[in-house]
Amino acid sequence: MEAEMAEAQLKLFNLRASKLHSSTLGKPDAYVEVFCGSANLGETSVHNNNPNPWWEEDFTHFKARVNDVMMLKVYDQDFGLDDLLGVCQRQIKLGTHEHECYLEEGGSLHYTYTLG
Repeated sequence: MEAEMAEAQLKLFNLRASKLHSSTLGKPDAYVEVFCGSANLGETSVHNNNPNPWWEEDFTHFKARVNDVMMLKVYDQDFGLDDLLGVCQRQIKLGTHEHECYLEEGGSLHYTYTLG
């Protein structure tokens, strides 16, 4: 039981989306905000006019714990307020895992993470 409470390194990588929708007539200007537990790990760059972006950024969190919730918020950057395209949430587990999450506004987000 103690091993589950120990802090471990989380690495999130290989973030890519497909078939994203835009709230405006054009193609989405997408980016992703990354959270683990209460920690904000940052955000990706914005990929302009691209419904199928692939982000090169990796995110690392050195104080992650098994069963922490990792949350990925996908946005379409707009003038004024950015539009939330969807949220992916997952309790993290030890090892390397690849997932696909279907977004509320259409499209999907693929990502890989390692915890250990």
